[in-house]
Amino acid sequence: MRWLKTILGELIGLFIDDGTFAVAIVVWLGLVRFAAPRLLPPTLEAPILFAGLLVILAESVLRAARRR
Repeated sequence: MRWLKTILGELIGLFIDDGTFAVAIVVWLGLVRFAAPRLLPPTLEAPILFAGLLVILAESVLRAARRR
């Protein structure tokens, strides 16, 4: 049974390497999905989504670089 746990862990690791990164993306997508239509004009929704994802990616890269 230990081999099954190892295989499942490896499969999950293929898709989610950094849990904080994945959670931040999901939270940001949810915020933009539900808050942006109420607070922003339609022409700004996509740039705000992109900028937020870019900030999340940069933070994740910097955090990984500090660990090494």
